[in-house]
Amino acid sequence: MQDLERIEIPISKLKTIFLLLGCLAFIIAGACFVISPEKFLSPVARSSTMIFLAGCLAILFFGFVGFSIFKRVMDNTPGLIIAEDGITDNSSGVPAGFIPWSDIIAVKESAVANQRFINLVVKNPQEYIHRQKSAFKRKVMQKNYDVFGTAIGISANSLKINYGELKRILEQRVADLNNKRN
Repeated sequence: MQDLERIEIPISKLKTIFLLLGCLAFIIAGACFVISPEKFLSPVARSSTMIFLAGCLAILFFGFVGFSIFKRVMDNTPGLIIAEDGITDNSSGVPAGFIPWSDIIAVKESAVANQRFINLVVKNPQEYIHRQKSAFKRKVMQKNYDVFGTAIGISANSLKINYGELKRILEQRVADLNNKRN
Protein backbone atom coordinates (compact mmCIF):
# COMPACT_ATOMS: atom_id res chain seq x y z
CA MET A 1 0.00 0.00 0.00
CA GLN A 2 1.44 3.35 -0.95
CA ASP A 3 1.42 6.25 1.51
CA LEU A 4 -2.22 6.95 2.12
CA GLU A 5 -3.68 10.28 3.00
CA ARG A 6 -5.26 10.59 6.41
CA ILE A 7 -8.99 11.19 6.19
CA GLU A 8 -10.79 12.72 9.15
CA ILE A 9 -14.57 12.58 8.90
CA PRO A 10 -16.25 14.86 11.43
CA ILE A 11 -19.53 14.28 13.17
CA SER A 12 -22.35 16.21 11.50
CA LYS A 13 -23.66 18.47 14.26
CA LEU A 14 -26.93 19.06 12.37
CA LYS A 15 -27.64 15.33 11.88
CA THR A 16 -26.70 14.69 15.49
CA ILE A 17 -29.04 17.39 16.78
CA PHE A 18 -31.90 15.86 14.76
CA LEU A 19 -31.11 12.46 16.32
CA LEU A 20 -31.13 14.09 19.76
CA LEU A 21 -34.53 15.69 19.06
CA GLY A 22 -35.87 12.27 18.04
CA CYS A 23 -34.66 10.83 21.36
CA LEU A 24 -36.32 13.67 23.25
CA ALA A 25 -39.61 12.95 21.47
CA PHE A 26 -39.46 9.30 22.57
CA ILE A 27 -38.57 10.33 26.14
CA ILE A 28 -41.58 12.67 26.22
CA ALA A 29 -43.83 9.91 24.84
CA GLY A 30 -42.45 7.54 27.47
CA ALA A 31 -43.16 10.10 30.20
CA CYS A 32 -46.75 10.43 28.96
CA PHE A 33 -47.09 6.63 29.13
CA VAL A 34 -45.78 6.65 32.71
CA ILE A 35 -47.87 9.62 33.91
CA SER A 36 -51.23 8.43 32.55
CA PRO A 37 -51.08 4.99 30.96
CA GLU A 38 -54.88 4.65 30.95
CA LYS A 39 -55.13 7.36 28.24
CA PHE A 40 -53.25 5.06 25.85
CA LEU A 41 -55.39 1.94 26.23
CA SER A 42 -56.40 0.50 22.86
CA PRO A 43 -57.26 -2.84 21.26
CA VAL A 44 -53.53 -3.39 20.78
CA ALA A 45 -52.37 -2.14 24.19
CA ARG A 46 -55.04 -3.32 26.63
CA SER A 47 -53.06 -3.21 29.85
CA SER A 48 -52.17 0.04 31.59
CA THR A 49 -49.36 -1.85 33.38
CA MET A 50 -47.78 -2.79 30.04
CA ILE A 51 -48.11 0.80 28.81
CA PHE A 52 -46.50 2.04 32.04
CA LEU A 53 -43.61 -0.44 31.64
CA ALA A 54 -43.16 0.50 27.98
CA GLY A 55 -42.95 4.14 29.06
CA CYS A 56 -40.30 3.32 31.67
CA LEU A 57 -38.27 1.38 29.12
CA ALA A 58 -38.57 4.21 26.58
CA ILE A 59 -37.34 6.75 29.13
CA LEU A 60 -34.40 4.55 30.15
CA PHE A 61 -33.36 3.49 26.66
CA PHE A 62 -33.79 6.81 24.88
CA GLY A 63 -32.39 8.64 27.90
CA PHE A 64 -29.18 6.61 27.58
CA VAL A 65 -29.07 7.06 23.80
CA GLY A 66 -29.89 10.77 24.12
CA PHE A 67 -27.14 11.25 26.68
CA SER A 68 -24.65 9.56 24.33
CA ILE A 69 -25.81 11.74 21.45
CA PHE A 70 -25.61 14.89 23.58
CA LYS A 71 -21.99 14.04 24.45
CA ARG A 72 -21.26 13.71 20.71
CA VAL A 73 -22.78 17.16 20.01
CA MET A 74 -20.41 18.70 22.56
CA ASP A 75 -17.35 16.75 21.36
CA ASN A 76 -15.23 17.96 18.45
CA THR A 77 -13.33 14.69 18.03
CA PRO A 78 -13.61 13.37 14.45
CA GLY A 79 -16.20 10.63 14.13
CA LEU A 80 -13.97 8.48 11.96
CA ILE A 81 -10.26 8.68 11.17
CA ILE A 82 -9.00 6.63 8.26
CA ALA A 83 -5.21 6.53 8.32
CA GLU A 84 -2.34 4.47 6.97
CA ASP A 85 -2.19 2.27 10.07
CA GLY A 86 -5.95 1.75 10.53
CA ILE A 87 -9.32 3.23 11.38
CA THR A 88 -10.30 5.04 14.57
CA ASP A 89 -14.05 4.78 15.11
CA ASN A 90 -15.65 7.39 17.36
CA SER A 91 -18.83 7.59 15.30
CA SER A 92 -21.44 6.15 17.63
CA GLY A 93 -22.47 5.60 21.22
CA VAL A 94 -20.61 2.28 21.03
CA PRO A 95 -17.37 3.19 19.26
CA ALA A 96 -14.83 0.52 18.41
CA GLY A 97 -11.84 2.83 18.86
CA PHE A 98 -8.67 2.06 16.91
CA ILE A 99 -8.81 -0.86 14.47
CA PRO A 100 -5.55 -1.69 12.69
CA TRP A 101 -5.88 -2.65 9.01
CA SER A 102 -4.22 -5.96 9.83
CA ASP A 103 -7.24 -6.90 12.01
CA ILE A 104 -9.81 -6.24 9.25
CA ILE A 105 -10.80 -9.30 7.23
CA ALA A 106 -13.69 -7.86 5.24
CA VAL A 107 -16.08 -4.94 4.78
CA LYS A 108 -19.75 -5.94 4.62
CA GLU A 109 -23.02 -4.16 4.93
CA SER A 110 -26.28 -4.67 6.77
CA ALA A 111 -29.51 -2.78 7.28
CA VAL A 112 -31.73 -2.41 10.31
CA ALA A 113 -35.01 -0.52 9.94
CA ASN A 114 -33.83 1.15 6.70
CA GLN A 115 -30.56 2.27 8.31
CA ARG A 116 -27.51 0.91 6.53
CA PHE A 117 -24.37 -0.07 8.41
CA ILE A 118 -20.86 -0.79 7.23
CA ASN A 119 -19.72 -3.85 9.15
CA LEU A 120 -16.03 -4.45 9.68
CA VAL A 121 -15.29 -8.15 10.08
CA VAL A 122 -12.20 -8.45 12.27
CA LYS A 123 -9.95 -11.34 13.26
CA ASN A 124 -10.53 -10.88 16.99
CA PRO A 125 -14.07 -9.52 17.62
CA GLN A 126 -14.04 -10.45 21.32
CA GLU A 127 -11.11 -8.07 21.87
CA TYR A 128 -13.24 -5.16 20.62
CA ILE A 129 -16.22 -6.29 22.69
CA HIS A 130 -14.18 -6.57 25.91
CA ARG A 131 -12.56 -3.21 25.22
CA GLN A 132 -15.86 -1.48 26.03
CA LYS A 133 -15.94 0.00 29.52
CA SER A 134 -19.66 -0.43 30.22
CA ALA A 135 -21.54 -3.72 30.44
CA PHE A 136 -24.35 -2.24 28.33
CA LYS A 137 -21.97 -1.37 25.47
CA ARG A 138 -20.38 -4.82 25.66
CA LYS A 139 -23.84 -6.38 25.38
CA VAL A 140 -24.69 -4.19 22.36
CA MET A 141 -21.47 -5.20 20.60
CA GLN A 142 -21.99 -8.86 21.49
CA LYS A 143 -25.54 -8.72 20.08
CA ASN A 144 -24.18 -7.15 16.87
CA TYR A 145 -21.67 -9.98 16.66
CA ASP A 146 -24.36 -12.63 17.27
CA VAL A 147 -26.73 -11.16 14.66
CA PHE A 148 -24.38 -9.80 11.97
CA GLY A 149 -21.20 -11.82 12.48
CA THR A 150 -19.25 -8.73 13.45
CA ALA A 151 -19.10 -6.53 16.53
CA ILE A 152 -18.19 -3.37 14.61
CA GLY A 153 -20.89 -1.50 12.72
CA ILE A 154 -20.38 2.01 11.39
CA SER A 155 -23.28 4.20 10.29
CA ALA A 156 -22.82 7.30 8.16
CA ASN A 157 -25.99 8.78 9.69
CA SER A 158 -24.11 11.03 12.11
CA LEU A 159 -21.04 11.63 9.90
CA LYS A 160 -20.34 14.35 7.35
CA ILE A 161 -20.08 11.83 4.52
CA ASN A 162 -22.63 9.82 2.61
CA TYR A 163 -22.89 6.08 3.08
CA GLY A 164 -21.78 5.14 -0.46
CA GLU A 165 -18.63 7.25 -0.35
CA LEU A 166 -17.65 5.94 3.09
CA LYS A 167 -18.18 2.34 2.01
CA ARG A 168 -16.16 2.91 -1.19
CA ILE A 169 -13.22 4.39 0.76
CA LEU A 170 -13.14 1.55 3.29
CA GLU A 171 -13.49 -1.19 0.67
CA GLN A 172 -10.69 0.37 -1.39
CA ARG A 173 -8.35 0.59 1.61
CA VAL A 174 -9.00 -3.04 2.58
CA ALA A 175 -8.53 -4.16 -1.05
CA ASP A 176 -5.23 -2.22 -1.25
CA LEU A 177 -4.05 -3.91 1.94
CA ASN A 178 -5.04 -7.37 0.71
CA ASN A 179 -3.19 -6.75 -2.58
CA LYS A 180 -0.10 -5.72 -0.64
CA ARG A 181 -0.29 -8.91 1.49
CA ASN A 182 -0.44 -11.17 -1.61
